[in-house]
Amino acid sequence: MALAVVRSLDAPRKLSTTQELEEFEQELVDQYLLASMGAGVCDGTLNGDRSVVFEFIQFLGRPVWTAQPADADRFLVYQRKDLGRARLTVQRKAWAIGHFFDFLIGRYQGDIHALTGCVVTQPIDEHNRPAKADYGTPRVPPSDEEVGHLFGQWRDSLERARKFRTAARDYLAASLWRRAGLRIQETYMLDMRDWRRDLGEYGKLHVRFGKGSRGRGPKTRLVPAINSVAELLDWWLVEVRHQFGDDWENPDAPLLPSERQDPHTGFCGRAGDQTLRDGLAEATQRWLPGWVSRLTPHTLRHYCASSLYARGMDLKAIQEVLGHSWLSTTTAYIHVQSEHVEHAWAVANDRIAARLIGLEG
Repeated sequence: MALAVVRSLDAPRKLSTTQELEEFEQELVDQYLLASMGAGVCDGTLNGDRSVVFEFIQFLGRPVWTAQPADADRFLVYQRKDLGRARLTVQRKAWAIGHFFDFLIGRYQGDIHALTGCVVTQPIDEHNRPAKADYGTPRVPPSDEEVGHLFGQWRDSLERARKFRTAARDYLAASLWRRAGLRIQETYMLDMRDWRRDLGEYGKLHVRFGKGSRGRGPKTRLVPAINSVAELLDWWLVEVRHQFGDDWENPDAPLLPSERQDPHTGFCGRAGDQTLRDGLAEATQRWLPGWVSRLTPHTLRHYCASSLYARGMDLKAIQEVLGHSWLSTTTAYIHVQSEHVEHAWAVANDRIAARLIGLEG
């Protein structure tokens, strides 16, 4: 991404004309983008942030350092109500503006005050910052019984499938979402070398394309093959993978291949995002029709987190499995059954009663 030549903000000058004010404003934006680039933020995120900042400046109609929380309120309402932007889009715009103003306050509050007499205020505060893209609508996964029925029927149908190898591949991908909580990109970017049966008691998946924060590139992690993942991968490698081609012995070949050859590598091509989504959608249509269009790879990721928690895994361990940077993100993935609170209350009472009986004895 190309950036404009940036003058030093410490250069002595006065802001007396409209052009000088606009140039100073442009310098602030350029310095922000330069700092973000230095932090490793990718070009796509930089371009998006730049677009949002200038959209906010245009909406504001006056120098950006004069913005107040009420201005951000109007901007976000305009985005949601007048333009009809998606909730996730509004959330990202709010975050982009908030990051920009954090930068202004942290680095150039004194310079801005000296040149303009204005004290910069953070316009995205705890009152107007969108906490979640779903605005309180949780992505509640299916029940254990529903998921068990879907995958049981799917598994039993494989040997009768018209194209066994692709049906088995789609089943494996969905099983990784269900059992290991992988994201869809993390799944289709796995190579043969990424299944490390030699690591740990169960083996581990080397996820090389985990989601980095704010576009800072892939974040890697090792995911233990618990929850029957090791058995699934052993089945895949022994019974199915070689049916796609001879590249199954090459560590750089895709773990989940397509039926087509890659002309550049000579390996099987890599199964894509939409192909794996379509496999899940088709299975859902057949065996869990009540969840058509609602059961997505990400919903199964929520199911994985919820089921691991229900089986006694602590939140910190689930956070590591899912690859979240913040524990608060993991807690949003946990959806417990309605009787969970009542059950916990009963267990606590039983524990207290047992302690009192022990004291009396």
